[in-house]
Amino acid sequence: MTAKSNPPQSAQKRFTLMLAGEDTYDSEEGQAIADRPLKGLPHERFLLGDSVPLAPVLLLGQTAQAVNPIEVIACLQPVHFHATRDHLILMGQNQIDLTEAESTELLKAALPFIEEDFQSNILYQGFRYWFIPAGPFASLASYSVDQAHGRNIEWWMPRDTNEEGIAKRWRKLQNEIQMLWHIGPVNQAREQVGMPSINSLWISGIGKLNDVKTPDILQQSQRLCGSHPILAGLAKLLHLPYEKEFHIQIAPGSFAWLDQPELIWPELSKALLNKELDEVLLIDFPKGRVRERVLTTKDLYRKSWAFWKKTEPLTWKEIIL
Repeated sequence: MTAKSNPPQSAQKRFTLMLAGEDTYDSEEGQAIADRPLKGLPHERFLLGDSVPLAPVLLLGQTAQAVNPIEVIACLQPVHFHATRDHLILMGQNQIDLTEAESTELLKAALPFIEEDFQSNILYQGFRYWFIPAGPFASLASYSVDQAHGRNIEWWMPRDTNEEGIAKRWRKLQNEIQMLWHIGPVNQAREQVGMPSINSLWISGIGKLNDVKTPDILQQSQRLCGSHPILAGLAKLLHLPYEKEFHIQIAPGSFAWLDQPELIWPELSKALLNKELDEVLLIDFPKGRVRERVLTTKDLYRKSWAFWKKTEPLTWKEIIL
């Protein structure tokens, strides 16, 4: 296994596999509130650049409509804040079981407030994502639900950058919607069956398509593969084929970000041994830093000084160490 940061464009039989990175920021009690984490998870910054303009990329991947590359767009998501003894925690969207009908009803109730404060109409309503021109909120610094979930929201709430008072204005709108939804029929029905209420609105991903800075390896790929909506948007942006589901036949030349990459490792190993692939480029983010490693057939087995003995294949856990 060797390190490689600038893969040649001629590697037609290479498969690139990116693993999601964990945020290394730890908001321990007593840490200065001004000491904020970097915006974006490591893999989000890798795919989109340091400004992490998630909203326009997500929008591009979910709609057939044209997205203005110079328009600053925000992503809004209905969420649940879980109350602990002394703070609130943002729950991930996969934990709240929001239905499409509930999402539609919640937006219908909040829409007049949202469009009045944003001074614009909603661009697109998805199942878990709503998109709108950021307007007066364009300068907010924000964090995605993926980055902030499971944590004390005090550290992850949107904050002012170059214009004071914008974060306060957002919190005012957020509070109005919280009160509106609290007494609404969606939450009354959810509470009757013991489901968490949808008790707040989250803003994130503010930016424009022209701010996206994709890595060379993505631009050199023949297709993108994976279920995350970021990939669908990037495929459109880069004019690349996109596959939501992975199968080994499309591996050569592909870039993939998969929910359970360990499940495809046996197939990848076999493809390397059968010369269907020359190499696998593995990208991960230990301690938040980009690491790129190239695996070939010789990297599939444990190293041993006993050359006369048959060596054992490496497990997935050993590969990703």
